[in-house]
Amino acid sequence: MAEIRKPNASALRWLWKERCVSQSDADRSGVWRFRELLHILRDEANIVSLHEGNTPLYQLRKVAKSTGIEQLFAKHQGMNPTGSFKDAGMTAALSVAHELGFEWVACASTGNTSAAMAAYAARAGMRSLVLIPEGKIAWGKLSQAMDYGALTLQLRTDFDGCVRVLNDVVKRAPVYLLNSVNPYRLEGQKTPALEIAEAFEWEVPDHLIVPGGNLANSSALGKAFLEMKHLGLTAKLPKISVIQAEGANPLYRSLQENGGETLEPVEAQTRASAIRIGNPASWKKAVRVIQQTGGYCEQVSEAEIALAKAEIGAEGIGCEPASAVTLAGLKKLARQGKVQSAERVVLLLTGHTLKDSDYTIAYHRGELLKAYEVGGLRPEIELTRRNAVELDASADNVLKELERAAGR
Repeated sequence: MAEIRKPNASALRWLWKERCVSQSDADRSGVWRFRELLHILRDEANIVSLHEGNTPLYQLRKVAKSTGIEQLFAKHQGMNPTGSFKDAGMTAALSVAHELGFEWVACASTGNTSAAMAAYAARAGMRSLVLIPEGKIAWGKLSQAMDYGALTLQLRTDFDGCVRVLNDVVKRAPVYLLNSVNPYRLEGQKTPALEIAEAFEWEVPDHLIVPGGNLANSSALGKAFLEMKHLGLTAKLPKISVIQAEGANPLYRSLQENGGETLEPVEAQTRASAIRIGNPASWKKAVRVIQQTGGYCEQVSEAEIALAKAEIGAEGIGCEPASAVTLAGLKKLARQGKVQSAERVVLLLTGHTLKDSDYTIAYHRGELLKAYEVGGLRPEIELTRRNAVELDASADNVLKELERAAGR
């Protein structure tokens, strides 16, 4: 970052674009393609990659109309090899573990981290240990860790309890910690910001809205945009805003109560399991990024999350519940006048829709929202529900349902 060592910004942009047509494993990765901004390995032969990154940036045309935001996009990190944004950080951190000669890697997880870690460990010929909170994980995610060969242990505690146990384990055994406190995770996770800037011809969006769980994502992306501006790759910073579920909102409370000076952990309760975290590890970094970029932190209800997820699904792209907090939060920020209709906004979608298919089925069958206060959202929710209908087998019955659906 020293002035004397600044690279030529135009040359870097051209090099990264050229690598898109290369056939080497490093160049085909949306993380290692930008390796000039990583500098974390001594030997590139130690890269462990599943061709992660290079994820799509979708324009959300239907949601743009309903929110009044003319230029609305979704950066879908759920289109990574294991179905979540965790792959971008995991390829980086696990490659370091591989280079250092570790046999075992480990993480505490609500699902996505364990899936990514287990896959990359398997790819490298390493072994993986996963600690998860019993009964508090989407089974689709847990099945991935099992499929990739991880030693998977369910502990009778919450996510934060799993973290405490794992911190003790890595002090007492030669096991490499791969939770988001690992700095190399954040180096990998900053690369989607580079992809976003590249997609807009290095004109960054006005707002980037990110889900808030352990808060490493907002920290990593903020770091990337600050580095890009410093290096002359971009001319400005986007506002980075973090959205949390009402039942797992320690960052929101902290900023409301004391401006982010201190954070009081909460007992996290939300159906969006990927952000069910009450004591986020990277909260200080997230506060700094929000303040440096002029962004905001907002909270949204379970009903707002469920509706937003259905609206993203109606665009034909879908996402896991935790990703949908971004759209729900955008609606609130727009109503508050913090996002203007003419501004360019990017929502970060962190996980694939199949990460928690039970959630989707429960929503459309009307079961999910029975436990929540939906209030004035009920008409919108009913319009988005697509409940499967059971019929006697005849064309007449099918045609009646078709006519009924066409009138909705």
